[in-house]
Amino acid sequence: MNYARSIAFFERARQVVAGGVNSNVRAASRPVPLFYREGRGARLVDVDGNEYIDYCLGQGPLLLGHSHPRVLDAVQRQLEQGQLYAGQHELEILVAEKLRQHIPCAELVRFSNSGSEAVHIALRVARAFTGRTKIIKFEGHYHGWFDNILVSVNPETLDHQPVRESRGQTESVLDEVIVLPWNDASRLQEVLATSAPDIAAVIMEPIMCNTGCILPESGYLEAVRDLCTRYGVLLIFDEIITGFRLGLGGAQAFFGVTPDLATFGKALGSGFPVSCLAGKREIMEQISTLSVVHAGTYNANPVSLAAAWATLQELEQNREMHYQNLFTLGQTLMRGIAEIAERKGRRVVIQGLGPMFHVAFTTRPRIRDARDYRDVETVEYAAFAYRLQERGVRIIPRGIWYLSTAHTEDDIAQTLESVAAAL
Repeated sequence: MNYARSIAFFERARQVVAGGVNSNVRAASRPVPLFYREGRGARLVDVDGNEYIDYCLGQGPLLLGHSHPRVLDAVQRQLEQGQLYAGQHELEILVAEKLRQHIPCAELVRFSNSGSEAVHIALRVARAFTGRTKIIKFEGHYHGWFDNILVSVNPETLDHQPVRESRGQTESVLDEVIVLPWNDASRLQEVLATSAPDIAAVIMEPIMCNTGCILPESGYLEAVRDLCTRYGVLLIFDEIITGFRLGLGGAQAFFGVTPDLATFGKALGSGFPVSCLAGKREIMEQISTLSVVHAGTYNANPVSLAAAWATLQELEQNREMHYQNLFTLGQTLMRGIAEIAERKGRRVVIQGLGPMFHVAFTTRPRIRDARDYRDVETVEYAAFAYRLQERGVRIIPRGIWYLSTAHTEDDIAQTLESVAAAL
């Protein structure tokens, strides 16, 4: 692969953009953060003309693949009608009605632009409704980059004390966050039994996608739901990744466990910035009364909601085909990588459900929580990612793979050939 133009662009970018990138997670690419010019279906082309089968998919949003015609047509029509009204429009109602139809907890909805924003208003609403201040989160779970929840994503302490993830976060953010190990209902019960009067909510990724794509243990989500109900604590599912990837109803419909509040984003907009908080009416009424502030110039902007409406229509009208392909092709790819690794004597753990999964080099038989994840060979995996890139396959260096409805059996076969060569 030739990366001459990306290297030149990156040198220019470093002169005017802090770090040369506009999100820290993009800085890890080799030989430099690459620049891209076009995405179509499951393929991405960089500025040097290199083509990749894409399993990054914009860090997850492109469930329908790049440049889906239905989405682009809807956005183009809306662009011709207007971009921003500072007022209401019908798409707000249409998309909210569709979300309420499919998402179990979605009695009322509020739109925003990013996952971090949706989580922020979820926590504010939970505190307002309960009159309590503390939040329980779990090690390894990522809920956005805002100060009050960017805690213990990469835990280093052995006693589960909360850890700030960034310089510039104040010490006080740790006073309102209780950090626990995930998949341990007994530990959660112990804390709720003694501290529930101070705890507003428990927030979690229903699948720990950001760290190892770890599935909940059998009965765990049900146990957490029961404990939250018993102690009057709200349960928040962060479905920014799982939303619409596992089905139109998200992980809550897939697992049959309904939270009080849930955040959605990424796949909702097919690459356009949109997120939402969905929840039970009596809780969401905290916003309706205007006693809880939720604002934003670009909230529910018509362009992003046109993309969301087209995405939901496409997923709904072709539901059986799309989700069968996502699960079938994803599981074929997972099995293929595992078989190749075994033949080549490489110890890997592959976890997930197909629409998204995680690959890790580790001697562990599986990754159960964030502490297990500390044994993953991240340097080796980064080298593997680069070798795949050199063979026309783009993956995220931290291990998670995303499938789209645009991927084909030929894409999977070609990817497995590249995996064999890269290993």
